[in-house]
Amino acid sequence: MLLVTGGAGFIGSNVVAALNDAGRADVVVSDLLGRDGKWRNLAKRQIADFVPPAELMAWLGGRKLDAVIHLGANSSTTATDGDAVIETNFRVSLRLLDWCTAHATPLIYASSAATYGDGAQGFSDDPSLEALKTLRPMNLYGWSKHLFDLVVAERIAHGEKLPPQCVGLKFFNVFGPNEYHKGTMASVLARRFDDIKAGRPVQLFKSHHEGIADGDQRRDFIYVDDVARVMMWLLATPTVSGLFNVGTGKARSFKDLILSAYAALGTRPNIQYIDMPEQIRGSYQYFTQSEVDRLRSAGYNGGFTVLEDAVARYVRNFLDAADRFR
Repeated sequence: MLLVTGGAGFIGSNVVAALNDAGRADVVVSDLLGRDGKWRNLAKRQIADFVPPAELMAWLGGRKLDAVIHLGANSSTTATDGDAVIETNFRVSLRLLDWCTAHATPLIYASSAATYGDGAQGFSDDPSLEALKTLRPMNLYGWSKHLFDLVVAERIAHGEKLPPQCVGLKFFNVFGPNEYHKGTMASVLARRFDDIKAGRPVQLFKSHHEGIADGDQRRDFIYVDDVARVMMWLLATPTVSGLFNVGTGKARSFKDLILSAYAALGTRPNIQYIDMPEQIRGSYQYFTQSEVDRLRSAGYNGGFTVLEDAVARYVRNFLDAADRFR
C-alpha cells in the first residue's frame, strides 16, 4: 500500500494515474477536495482509501506502507497566512518524516524551485547544509519548503536516522492536465487556452530589462508526465536518496509556450504585450533553469519532453478535448 498526500491535486493526481497504470490500486490519497471540482482529478482513478489531512496521523497508526509520496501543501506563492502555511507545509512534513523514519518507510517529498528565491545563488541542487543556508526564498511558500529541506540536511549532517529512502524534489514550472482547479496558480497555458482557441489576444508581459525582448522571460517548463515518470523511477530505485531538481534543464520563453499552443491548433498567433504591474517589477524573475546533472548522475535516464511536443500533447489530448481530465 502507498500513501500519496495531495493526491487529488495537480501533480498528485497524475502520480495516482501513473500508479494505476502500473497496476497498483492499493493507493491511499490524503487531501482536501473542497468545492472547486478537484474531485474530478481522481474521477477516473481507483484508490483504496481517502483520508482527510486532519485524520492522517491517526490513520497511519501502526500501518505498514510501501512508501509515502508527500505532495500535499499550500502551494500558493501569494499565500500570506504564515501560521497556516507553516502548519501545512512544514509541521505536517516533519510529522511524516518522523513517522517514516520510525517505521522504516521510504519518503519522497515535494520541495520546490521557489526555495531558490530570485536565482542570484543559481539553481544548483547541492543538498549540503552549507549550500542550502545560502538560499533566500522570496515568498512564504518557498520559505516553508526551504525549512523542511534544512531539517533533512541537518539530520544528515549529524548522522541522525532517516527513512531508508528519503528524496526531496525541487519541481520547476510544471504544467499539464488536472491543473485547472489551481486558478491563478495554474500555468499560463491552462489559463489562456480558451482565449487562444477563441481567437482572442493572449496578453504577455513586456520586458522591463534591457536586452530581453517582450515575452522572452524564461522558465524551465516541464510536462507533468515527466515529473510522474521521475517519481515512478524513484519508487523502483529505493537505493537513491537525496535532494534533486526536477526540470528539463532548458529554459524556454513564455512566448515559446504560447506559440506552441497556436501551432498545436494550427491557428495564427495573436499575442499582445502589456506592461508588468509596478508592484512586481522589482521581484519578477526573468530566468529560471534547472540543473539536472545530479538526477542523471543518480541513474535517471528517462529524458524530458521537448516543450513543443509537451504542449501539443496537452492541447490535443486534454485542453482541446471534451474531457480535459486525465
